[in-house]
Amino acid sequence: MKCRSCCRSWRQCAGSKTHESARSASCQRAIVVAPAASGIVGQAGTGAGRGARLREVLGDSYFDYLANLPDLVLLMDESHRYRAQAGMRAINELNPLFGLELTATPFIESSRGPVPFKNVVMDYPLARALEDGFVKEPAVVTQRNFTASAHTPDELEKIKLEDGVRLHESTKAELLTYARENRVNVVKPFMLVIARDTTHATQLKALIESDAFYAGRYAQKVIQVDSSRTGAEEEVMVTRLLAVESVDEPTEIVIHVNMLKEGWDVTNLYTIVPLRAANARTLIEQSIGRGLRLPYGKRTGVAEVDRLNIVAHDKFQEIIDEANRGDSPIHLQQVILDAPGSDDQKVSIQVVSGVMARLGLAGVADDALVVAGDVGATPAVFAPVFNTAAERQAARMVLDVIGNYETRRDLVPVAGALRDAGIQAQIRAEVAERLKPLQGNLLAGAVEGESAPDLSAVVAKTTEMLIQQSMDIPRIAVVPTGEVTTGFHPFQLAALPNFQPGQREIVGQELRGNTQFTLSGGSGLRERRLADYLVKKLVDYDDIDYFTQADLLYDLAEQCITHYEAQNYAESELHEILNTYGGELARLIHAEMMAHFWEAATGYEVQVSRGFTALRPCNYTVAAGQGVHHFRETVSEPVRIKQMLFGGFARCLYPLQKFDSDTERRFAVIVERDALKWFKPAKGQFQIYYKLGAEQPEYIPDFVAETDTTVFMAETKARSELNTPEVRAKAAAAARWCKHASDHAAQVGGKPWKYLLIPHDEVVESKRLMDFSRFEVADVQDRHILKA
Repeated sequence: MKCRSCCRSWRQCAGSKTHESARSASCQRAIVVAPAASGIVGQAGTGAGRGARLREVLGDSYFDYLANLPDLVLLMDESHRYRAQAGMRAINELNPLFGLELTATPFIESSRGPVPFKNVVMDYPLARALEDGFVKEPAVVTQRNFTASAHTPDELEKIKLEDGVRLHESTKAELLTYARENRVNVVKPFMLVIARDTTHATQLKALIESDAFYAGRYAQKVIQVDSSRTGAEEEVMVTRLLAVESVDEPTEIVIHVNMLKEGWDVTNLYTIVPLRAANARTLIEQSIGRGLRLPYGKRTGVAEVDRLNIVAHDKFQEIIDEANRGDSPIHLQQVILDAPGSDDQKVSIQVVSGVMARLGLAGVADDALVVAGDVGATPAVFAPVFNTAAERQAARMVLDVIGNYETRRDLVPVAGALRDAGIQAQIRAEVAERLKPLQGNLLAGAVEGESAPDLSAVVAKTTEMLIQQSMDIPRIAVVPTGEVTTGFHPFQLAALPNFQPGQREIVGQELRGNTQFTLSGGSGLRERRLADYLVKKLVDYDDIDYFTQADLLYDLAEQCITHYEAQNYAESELHEILNTYGGELARLIHAEMMAHFWEAATGYEVQVSRGFTALRPCNYTVAAGQGVHHFRETVSEPVRIKQMLFGGFARCLYPLQKFDSDTERRFAVIVERDALKWFKPAKGQFQIYYKLGAEQPEYIPDFVAETDTTVFMAETKARSELNTPEVRAKAAAAARWCKHASDHAAQVGGKPWKYLLIPHDEVVESKRLMDFSRFEVADVQDRHILKA
């Protein structure tokens, strides 16, 4: 790295007068260093710290070098560690220009309790994160009717560890099921055990790996993280700890003493077993901080996948009481209101298509287009075709009649066929028939001085405007023909949880909402065959037929039983596990079965029920009272773009549009310039559905743009999201729809459809619309036969 003012390396020029005089004006690079807090604090006032002993090329100690910088800025992570006397002395000696502190615990411990920091500029407490759904829900767990005093300390520790493992395995099953049902990456959970000291940690590791603890099934699955490890052992410990989120790393239990309090952030910690003496508040604040991060970046709606369990049999009620205190970090929220702004009030508006607006059917006042909702007005770029009430009433009737022709593909395969003289005559006749009851008011003139409308002219003008201000969007459905049969291909089960026997009922309670949950021992009848526990649960699913799938069901059940038999479970333990956890195992197996589902039919056909469809109204929520922005206007605050309406279009099929990002606005500039017509579809316009796990949500494309030769369906997406399962599923469904639409268009003389998936950083106004053709997603799976 070189200084732009003197072209020397920053080490060479950092202490020079040239650098000091020119830095503020010319040196455009920031020098970022990341010393540990202990290194900075340890050097202050002593000159004996490790960094002080190291001589830099500048000839000064590292600490002295930083202290002599005239523009030093300190970014202090875990800044509560700097608040002690030595830390404050170090900061004073460094004398930074500016300091920015980051910490999850903005207070100083004192004999009178915690003393909050006084210089907080932004506070986002845990309670807010819980309320907003950005972290897991913490819960405390015990046994039903448990009396801690009835057990020795060693017995209590073993009970807590065993129940922690039961929770851990139950969570593992829920995570596997969620991943298979939703086609997302599998998350491997682990359990964190907090020991008193290194000796205690060693004892716990020996216990968990021994035959006395679930028959030694967790041997080689435990790591001990503390200062007692050195040399090669320390390297192995660190390597395994850093890989603990990997599904290929065997660690399922981590025992630590005091090394994982800060700076260790993982997303797959789901069970914490604190075995070190601490009060309830400390358990809440220190324990949950390590495990609150969500593995999928957001809550899933599955309680077990969104929950962090703290096993605290002997502190259960104390933790509940502490969590329910008004000053608990679980409930304490700080709400800071911004200054009143123009976008505080929201309104819901409906924007009709350009056909309605241009015909004068959308409510026109002077030369401004008015839409429902107080959002201001946008100048109209056109004069309405019809000005009298009688003409507008007749035009509305014409559109209603044309709507009936959408399904009459024999007469009107595309909107252009409405120009046919015979079709025009039929529309005219139907409109005249509908207008007969109104002729006294309408044809005689609804307003004094208005002449009766020329019905032939109204029909012709309305039809032509609809053709110009719409696209031929077919309604497409793929349906099986002949006999349809379904089933599941045989397969080998993937990973299974290691459920452990245990008749004790575990009860847990969420700390924020006080919702309780249980993990109970089995209470059903004992089956004669182990496989029957699972088969009876599997046949409860509506998509599994016992008579045609019995062989597969028993094969899968036997695979599951073999998994447990290989780990030396006694037969009585197998009965207990399958009786207790049969439902969870069946749900996990069913989720995996769905990936091997097949459907066979005599054939499939693509049915086109409509050759064209009317454009649906768009419904938006926007800030009240603001004007409509011109679409070419540079947005100074892109984060507010979702609250804004844009207009000024000449080729858009709607007078107003709303964009989800500035990338979309820039793409609108391109299609407005290069396309014949374009629009952003409303919900339900295309009725394209994609499969995402067990759900089939609707996909709404970002843009549809028609050129001289092609109709493009386009999606702009952040480059980092292009290969996510949801984006791939949407693209596959859209590309398949475009293939069917192209086949239909070829039969009726229309234009082919192409689906474009465009990285956001490719959208620049210097590019032409056709330049994005290289991002076409083609349908490669379609084997359907288009029905004429």
